[in-house]
Amino acid sequence: MSNYKTVFFTLGILQIILGISMSIPIIVQVIFKELDSSFFGASIITIIFGVLFFLSNLNHDRKLNLQQAFLLTALAWLSIATFGSLPFIFSSLDLTITDSFFESMSGITTTGSTIITNLNETPKSILLWRALLQWLGGIGIIVMAITLMPIMNVGGMKLFKISNNDSSEKILPKSKEIALRLILIYSGLTLLCASSYKIFGMNFFDSFTHSMTTIATGGFSNYNESIGYFNSTTIEITAMIFIILGSIPFIAYIKFLNGNTKIFTSDSQIKSFIRIIIFSILILLLYLLVINKNLSEINLIDISFNVISVLTGTGYVTKEFDNWGSFSLVFFLILMFIGGCAGSTACGIKIFRIQILYLFLFNQLKKIIYPRGIFIIKYDNNNVDDKFMASIISFIYLYIIIFFLITALLSLSGLDFITAISGAATSISNVGPGLGSIIGPNGNFSQLPDISKWILSLGMILGRLELFAILVLFLPSFWRN
Repeated sequence: MSNYKTVFFTLGILQIILGISMSIPIIVQVIFKELDSSFFGASIITIIFGVLFFLSNLNHDRKLNLQQAFLLTALAWLSIATFGSLPFIFSSLDLTITDSFFESMSGITTTGSTIITNLNETPKSILLWRALLQWLGGIGIIVMAITLMPIMNVGGMKLFKISNNDSSEKILPKSKEIALRLILIYSGLTLLCASSYKIFGMNFFDSFTHSMTTIATGGFSNYNESIGYFNSTTIEITAMIFIILGSIPFIAYIKFLNGNTKIFTSDSQIKSFIRIIIFSILILLLYLLVINKNLSEINLIDISFNVISVLTGTGYVTKEFDNWGSFSLVFFLILMFIGGCAGSTACGIKIFRIQILYLFLFNQLKKIIYPRGIFIIKYDNNNVDDKFMASIISFIYLYIIIFFLITALLSLSGLDFITAISGAATSISNVGPGLGSIIGPNGNFSQLPDISKWILSLGMILGRLELFAILVLFLPSFWRN
């Protein structure tokens, strides 16, 4: 186990940070007179375990190899979800261990699915903790996607390697510098979002919590009606803007601050992301025009908001879009899979993989027409070789296979077809609400059997950590290497 001292040393630091974060809701408990020992007890337990991990691995070698990177990635999310569930277990909500773990996993993976039936009456400290979990999960996935995922070469993420000369042994010193910049940018966007929400009508508490779940594209809200509770066009437009800002690659912000002022208009992934949003809005608008035949009944803001929310995996809702017709259900299901940009807080397959798959398919058609031709696939001026292409295709293939497996398991647990298939999609794509009367836009996951919640929790962490980062741990050869 000495080979993994760096892993457990880092886990100790993460748990200490998580334990300290639990002191923030204690302040809210004092302000709103919700005094109980739920967060104090959870904080003490988490910090004790963190300190034990930290002190027992002080003599680590300060290097992180490829095997340790995979292990750290999986254990970090699993341990944070486990200890993050303690405030729910100790709270006055009387949640079971299954429900508490589900809510915590949904938070830290920025999924946004909830089992809490009456958010409007839920203690403010719990609402804040849900928002904090999503905020921490958002910055965590950004740092991981830009520092760890490229050296792990998971699903083509090597494309976003900061430097071609980077090696796994050099990742820690470089990641500290990059992580600090990312945290500052992430925090700045959160404060800007909170200020905007406050200006446009939210109270201080709502603006603070919703800003964290907006930038994290997580979607936890303080109300059963989600963003629709505020019934404000300006708040919905503000949410759309900051959801998009949270869904573009955060490395683009660093490049912009370093002097590349054209990065947001020149980056291929960002341009395709915006095109997909516009194209999706137009498709739904035309569809609703055809079935309604009445322009006054169609709200462009509602269409735009729900398209952006579902595509990015945020999960905020303003209307029950599952009442927009059967085509809308299928279309939103497709959007769940696509997701946002790599290196952002968004989820799903990611835009760059869709782009590269399109280039590959187009290239195959050209080879049929010109059998002797030599065609090279390029993405953002980088050559896409066969090994890289294989990692993209294998990721998408595995994504689809796991989606169907989760759907089948949910069906076996007793769920109807719509609930099972949308539940599988929303978990592996980390979206939040599903479709249908149970887990639809204005529903929740409380009515599901416990086994279904554990299956969905597994889907959340698989989807959030790009599948391979978890599955590789189950290969005997991984541990022998």
